[in-house]
Amino acid sequence: MKTVKYLTAVLAGTFIYVLFSVSFGRNGFWAFNQLEEQKRVISAHTQNIANINDELNLERTAIANDMDVIAAYARKLDYVFPDEKLVKINGLGEVRSSMYESGTVLKHKPVAFVPEWVCKACGLVITGLLFILMFLYDISQGNISFKKKDDVETIQGIPVYDMPQI
Repeated sequence: MKTVKYLTAVLAGTFIYVLFSVSFGRNGFWAFNQLEEQKRVISAHTQNIANINDELNLERTAIANDMDVIAAYARKLDYVFPDEKLVKINGLGEVRSSMYESGTVLKHKPVAFVPEWVCKACGLVITGLLFILMFLYDISQGNISFKKKDDVETIQGIPVYDMPQI
């Protein structure tokens, strides 16, 4: 029965190691949730860039095909038709809002996790503590004694054991 107690300590230490490894290890739930969050952010940025691409394609098509859009851009560049008259007002700043949004820079964030050796160390510490506690409990209950037993009889140097006769 003593060995079952000590195997329980080993089992508890192994359980703690597996629990830490699955929860906080390199491939654990904590790292998985961080990667899922990064995936969500990347998907949102990808959708944003796709929307910007669609807008730019529409604008390119309009500039290439629609004469009114071409005329509006020409007026922004100070071009006029031959029969038009241009009136310039001094003192007003130039208005050029043709900056295109190209998205934002997204940097890779390293995933935080607990190293494997820390998980193993936690399991070994728990195993050692439980082993010591069970060992001390056995000593306090008298199951283990360090006293030398002198109850073996000897006859001129030969030990005699009390064995039943067959």
